[in-house]
Amino acid sequence: MYIIETQNLTKTYGDFTAVSRLNLHIRKGSVYGFLGPNGAGKSTTMKLFLGLTRPTDGSFQIDGKTYPLDRVSILKEVGSFIEAPAFYGNLTGEENLDIIRKILGLPKSCVDDALELVGLTEFRKRLAKKYSLGMKQRLGLAGALIGRPPILILDEPTNGLDPVGIHEIRTLIRSLPRKYDCTVLVSSHLLPEVELMADDIGILNHGRLLFEGTMEDLKRSAGTAGFPTDNLEDTFLAVIDEDNRRRGGAL
Repeated sequence: MYIIETQNLTKTYGDFTAVSRLNLHIRKGSVYGFLGPNGAGKSTTMKLFLGLTRPTDGSFQIDGKTYPLDRVSILKEVGSFIEAPAFYGNLTGEENLDIIRKILGLPKSCVDDALELVGLTEFRKRLAKKYSLGMKQRLGLAGALIGRPPILILDEPTNGLDPVGIHEIRTLIRSLPRKYDCTVLVSSHLLPEVELMADDIGILNHGRLLFEGTMEDLKRSAGTAGFPTDNLEDTFLAVIDEDNRRRGGAL
């Protein structure tokens, strides 16, 4: 069963096509690794799902609900972390999360739960402006996790974290579907981390979907094409390079 599905989803800005006739199929209860070079259209796609920008053409459904008809219902089911999280620096981490909690109409216990999930409980009373970059990333993730939504959309959630922090966040993301029956769409430039946490992979380049399937599907497809299959990073680079070559060396 697909919890997120798109039909020829397209977004253009003037003459530039950021997302081109995209057909994604994200399985319920999976971690879906959304990959692509800078400017490939990953963040634009995520913003479309969150109603932050409108599709130029095509459509999508999230948990059986269609945008824009069910926009409000969709947003109630989705926790998100897009680009660098923004906080009120003069408020504590706990107070920042409490604002999100009130907007969503959730019980106070949800703040404690979210802080615990990302390991910020002991820093809950510290002002957000005094958080390190890694702690800010954790607070952003806590904001996405508050209330334990059934769908999480995470854009570069490990940015700014040290290796220990990256490992902890990866382990957390990997555990979420099993522990809380949720689905995670995650983009990251740390391909070894994606390889360790994702069930399925989607590879985007110049707004077009080049591949979608399981890690095993990708290895089989890459092997058939004569691409490296030892690790996700080498396979990904070969797929992107081949697509760029076909486009005549477009960057």
